[in-house]
Amino acid sequence: MFGRSPYGDTEGLADIGFVAQDTPLYRDFTASELVVAGGKLNKRWDAALTRTRLAQLGIPPDRPVGKLSGGQRAQVALALALAKQPRLLLLDEPVASLDPLARREFLQSLMGSVAESGTTVLLSSHLLADLERVCDYLIVLNASQVQLTGAVDDLVAEHRQLVGPRHDGGAIGGVAAVVRASHTDRQSTLLVRTDGPVTDPAWTVRDVSLEDVVLAYLADGTTQTSHSEWGVAA
Repeated sequence: MFGRSPYGDTEGLADIGFVAQDTPLYRDFTASELVVAGGKLNKRWDAALTRTRLAQLGIPPDRPVGKLSGGQRAQVALALALAKQPRLLLLDEPVASLDPLARREFLQSLMGSVAESGTTVLLSSHLLADLERVCDYLIVLNASQVQLTGAVDDLVAEHRQLVGPRHDGGAIGGVAAVVRASHTDRQSTLLVRTDGPVTDPAWTVRDVSLEDVVLAYLADGTTQTSHSEWGVAA
């Protein structure tokens, strides 16, 4: 981590912020008390910016965090993690339990803060729309195995849905791999990864969303591929 071993390197912890899914905060502490406590436990700590951020979000500074809404607690946890001025921020399903409005507000706050600080964020989530909205780079895991990795925009651009005559498994010009296939007696629908334009008039070519791509790779964790470097980031 940052050129150092993460094992036994307590100095490296100062460069890492973390927000867990259940936002484990001391529920009897107020937001103000948590800001003070954080300042005593961390070498780098921006208390003033944290108080400003919480005030802008309308979070009561003197109310125990256990009495705040789920969205407010998540915002407090994020503000405390950012107060460390981390180089890397780890977010483990940070918005999974939030309603859509609280989720959007959390992500907007996150992206605004990251834009100001330049912090790298590693975000784990099952909410694909959120990933597409905020992430630049994607890693898809299935059964702890990497199935797909790459820049979000590039991954969407490289995949297409083809609809045409029943496919017998033969090569299709412009197709590097068939990721997912479904068939009727006369027709096949394929989600494919391309390596060029698909010009065969027998196939109707359609754009796909990030959700289409991810779900195809998660369906069974296997792909049919024409080369040995499938799924390896360049």
